[in-house]
Amino acid sequence: MKFFIDTAEIIEIKKYVEQGLCDGVTTNPTLIMKSGRNFEEVTKEILKIVPGPVSVEAISEDAKGMVKEAERFAGWGKNVVVKIPMTAEGLKAVRVLTKKGIKTNVTLVFSANQALLAAKAGATYVSPFIGRLDDQGEEGINLVAEILDIFENYGFKTEVIVASVRHARHVTDAALLGAHIATIPPNVMEKLYRHAKTDEGIDRFLSDWKKAKK
Repeated sequence: MKFFIDTAEIIEIKKYVEQGLCDGVTTNPTLIMKSGRNFEEVTKEILKIVPGPVSVEAISEDAKGMVKEAERFAGWGKNVVVKIPMTAEGLKAVRVLTKKGIKTNVTLVFSANQALLAAKAGATYVSPFIGRLDDQGEEGINLVAEILDIFENYGFKTEVIVASVRHARHVTDAALLGAHIATIPPNVMEKLYRHAKTDEGIDRFLSDWKKAKK
C-alpha cells in the first residue's frame, strides 16, 4: 500500500520523505492557500522533493480549460498528476489527457458508478472521499470495497486513492481491503505512530535503564 501525504506544507513533506513514508503527495487549492505561498512556486518545490506522483488540481469547469491547465502543469515535472473533478466535462478532459500521456486523478468520487465512469475514461487514479460519506451517516469504506471489486472484475488499471482520511482506522480498513493508496493528512500520519502501550514500554525501559546505571 502506498502512502500519499495530503498537504502542501514543505516541512511535513520533507519529514515523511526522509522516513520513507511518502510515496506521493496530493494537493488542492485550499491546501496551497493554507501554505501562504504562490501556487506555482510551492507546487514546483514539492515536485522536486517528492520522487513519486504529485496531484495538482485543475480549477476550470470546462474540458477545454482543464486540458489547457493540465498541459501547463505537466511541463512542471514528470511526476505531475492532474486532479480532475468528477463531472461530465471532467471525464471528457480525462479522455483527452490520457491520449496525450498526461496522468489524471479523478477527485470527489462518491459512488461506485462514478469510479467506473472515471476508469472507463482512462483515469490513472480515482479518489473516493470516505470521510465525507461518514459525515452524512454512510460507511465510506464500503465504497472503496465496491470500487475495488468492480475494477478487479473488469481488469481496470486505474488505482484507488482513499481520500478524506479522518483517522487511523480509515488507513487500517483501506489496507485490509487492498486499496492501492491512501492519501493521509499529517495529523493522521502522526497518529499511525502512536500506541499507549508503546509509550508505556519505552518509559519502563528508560526507567529501568536509569536504575541499572546507579
